[in-house]
Amino acid sequence: MDRRTLLRTLGTGAAATLAAGCGVPAAYVAPKDRRRSDMSATEKRLTWANWPLYIDTDDEDESRRPTLDAFEERTGIAVTYTEEINDNDEFFGKVSPSLMNHQETGRDLIVISDWMCARFVRLGWVQEMDRSRQPNVTRYLDPQLRSPAFDPGRRSTVPWQSGVTGVAYNRRRLGREIRHVSDLWAGDLKGRVTLLSGLDEAFALLMQGDGVDITRWTADDFHTMCDRVDELVRADHIRRFTGNDYIKDLSSGDVLACQAYSGDVIQLQADDPDIEFVVPEEGAELWSSP
Repeated sequence: MDRRTLLRTLGTGAAATLAAGCGVPAAYVAPKDRRRSDMSATEKRLTWANWPLYIDTDDEDESRRPTLDAFEERTGIAVTYTEEINDNDEFFGKVSPSLMNHQETGRDLIVISDWMCARFVRLGWVQEMDRSRQPNVTRYLDPQLRSPAFDPGRRSTVPWQSGVTGVAYNRRRLGREIRHVSDLWAGDLKGRVTLLSGLDEAFALLMQGDGVDITRWTADDFHTMCDRVDELVRADHIRRFTGNDYIKDLSSGDVLACQAYSGDVIQLQADDPDIEFVVPEEGAELWSSP
């Protein structure tokens, strides 16, 4: 059995196993069961789970977040802000048991990538928002982001950040520039490169580097890249696959180049101006985190 046939067989088997599972409550939450009482008048608190480096910090005191401070002062709402999201699938594994059993997670707002957000919307795990109380969404949201296929009209989600998935590297430590995706495979980067664990973002950038139009990629394009990455892993060229924790490796110098998010690098540059972000000449991916 070749690898493609094996993957198809495993995929079918997994789906059948899940469908046949006994005693597991349905994960889907019907619209009538999603809405909760509005407690904002009496419970002046909000719990928000986000990614690291996704909000402004004070230049002199990085523990302070001016935007949150201003929000709390203006509204009287105390915000518990946690930077607990490192990887979409990892976070899904953390909160899904509660949501599958129709239980609360202890979080009011979460920020996840749009493809994972689509899963939450499809399962009915998010509540529709009252746009009459959010005039800035209607007024300022980029038209390209106003009505994604997974949430027509943006009834349940709002983009928190948008940016670019590209390549970050330490120019001083590496001693040269990176301009192309293929530059990541140079011999002096063996064992000092990381890729993102999110398959969509990792492979989109890599396939673009091979000249693939990622709006029209084929199964052959995908499997070719699988084989390429497999070879690089076996050769110990790729150090590991990461969530947002790549920032630690890049800052420490354990990694010299990596797939990275533009917003993270902007904050890292405040401490280390030698860290650079580049959109490869072959192109990069625009992301949005609702």
